[in-house]
Amino acid sequence: MSGDDDWWTSSNEALLVSLVTPSDAGVKTLDTFHPEYTNNIFGEKEQIFGYKGLRINLQYNASDMLPNLKVSYKKKYQPTADEEALDINEVLSEFLPEIAFQKQSDFETRLKSIPDNWTPPGTLVTSFSSKDGECEVYSGKITDPAVRQLLNRIQILVPFFVDGGTPIDMEDPDVDRWTIYFLYNKRPLPNQPDKSSYHFAGYSTLYRYYAFQPPAESESKTPTDTPTFSLDGDFDLDTLPCRTRISQFIIIPPFQQKGLGSRLYSIIYQQYLKHAPTIELTVEDPNEAFDDMRDLADLAFLSKQPEFQALKVDTSVEIPEEGKAPSNIVDQAAWEACRKKFKIVPRQFARVLEMHLMSQLPESVRPGLGAPEDEEHEEQSGRSKSKGKEKALPKPTREDEHTYRLWMMLVKRRLYVHNRDALGQLELKERREELAKVFAGVEFDYARLLIKAEEQSKLAQADGETAGDQVPATPSAANGKRKLDEVEQTEETAAASSKKARVESGNE
Repeated sequence: MSGDDDWWTSSNEALLVSLVTPSDAGVKTLDTFHPEYTNNIFGEKEQIFGYKGLRINLQYNASDMLPNLKVSYKKKYQPTADEEALDINEVLSEFLPEIAFQKQSDFETRLKSIPDNWTPPGTLVTSFSSKDGECEVYSGKITDPAVRQLLNRIQILVPFFVDGGTPIDMEDPDVDRWTIYFLYNKRPLPNQPDKSSYHFAGYSTLYRYYAFQPPAESESKTPTDTPTFSLDGDFDLDTLPCRTRISQFIIIPPFQQKGLGSRLYSIIYQQYLKHAPTIELTVEDPNEAFDDMRDLADLAFLSKQPEFQALKVDTSVEIPEEGKAPSNIVDQAAWEACRKKFKIVPRQFARVLEMHLMSQLPESVRPGLGAPEDEEHEEQSGRSKSKGKEKALPKPTREDEHTYRLWMMLVKRRLYVHNRDALGQLELKERREELAKVFAGVEFDYARLLIKAEEQSKLAQADGETAGDQVPATPSAANGKRKLDEVEQTEETAAASSKKARVESGNE
């Protein structure tokens, strides 16, 4: 290989994605952005060999996402017997449709031929107002040719913005199980207020996994009472019970940090809440940003539901001096009934409920965020404290402390069950220390999210948005007497500090 570093270029920096629209001069650029990842395309090091001054411009028509690839450079490496410049078009041909490699002149001609009344493919699900104007959400199946075409054009966004993400296999025999949701920003045309143009903002893909549902215990299990199952006739597989999984979820950079991701997620969730065959809505390998968005959106919705509001810490439960944590801190039957009704997977439901219950703790013991005055850590009832001073709060009563301890045991019980195998490898003292460490991270994260929820609620009120669109106000986590020490590591990395076992926080 050539030792001259000048022939190597960062693929993340060289590749530029542009959203354009037709203009009298050819095309007008609306937005540009770089990918976050290119390792699935150009290799783990995200480097391209063989060019100087390399520029890769992937243009997209802002509405139908018609792509066009332009590769330019100042100098190209002359091939030798051992090495040659990377064939960029060949590499990208595995991720882009053939039409992306047309001439620039042909691309511009095609843009001008798109009618003014063009609308996104699929069925209009809903529309809503945002700071950037009206937005619309469309859904459709890959079996719809127009949906399939649009998806084929934008699938390269998956490896661009999902670490390790791979496009959907369009030739999969079960491709009909996929449903696609497209998010579009709708803007009036200049000098033509009666007409609008559509600008692609993001999309999500969902896959249905068929879920076996055992018969209820009250049903007879004798062979003679078992109905005959047949696929003959017009049997519809779409009516079978299923778990619907959000597989890919992308909001492109020009539309990020605008609340559109949480709106799209909430719209999708509401669609599947009404979808009778879906028993649970799950998420495939969510990253931290998506986890935050999902937690806040689920909290916003569930906090307004009477069944969820009725779930409380039962303060009459006594705490044993030794042994297992009580299992009846929250009514388990009501818990499970509520979870099933709202189709949320157990871990996610537990986390949102724990967060909600934390927001309801007495102010004197409610965890909050704040900078400690020193770095010393104090242990009290298995929780971390610091000596930050902001606001004089009531001294916790015995009842307040009891309520907090019950909530803490509720969280720790879940964490222990989730990590039973790993914790079982540790001595009792190490086990308690490791569990306390993970709990501290979870508690800190809940406090952080509750503050975000309160901030979003205040912003929504200032902007005049409806409460149903945003996270509701909750008792301020920042006002709690107990100040959480800054946990520099995430829940998982903190838990992984043990050399004997990896203990995780129990996120989905």
